[in-house]
Amino acid sequence: MGQAAKVLQLFKTLHRTRQQVFKNDARALEARIKINEEFKCNKSETSPKKIEELIKIGSDVELILRTSVIQGIHTDHNTLKLVPRKDLLIENVPYCDAPTQKQ
Repeated sequence: MGQAAKVLQLFKTLHRTRQQVFKNDARALEARIKINEEFKCNKSETSPKKIEELIKIGSDVELILRTSVIQGIHTDHNTLKLVPRKDLLIENVPYCDAPTQKQ
């Protein structure tokens, strides 16, 4: 896949992730402006090495947003309601001080 296609795919992926992570939060959805600004600032970049570095940074940001951000909603003066997405809910395995031997 060419670099231009990778950049376009990353752009679309970042926006899709933004829409999922910040669903129903108009203020947070304005991250669209920051994403667009960053892509416009680097639009004239020609160095393949620099472009790959920027793609890596964008991919890392998308991964962090998708796997680490949980939306919180103010329900009261000092109360937040957390709204985790289904892909963040993973089965938690309890810690065991004395692991058993596998046979």
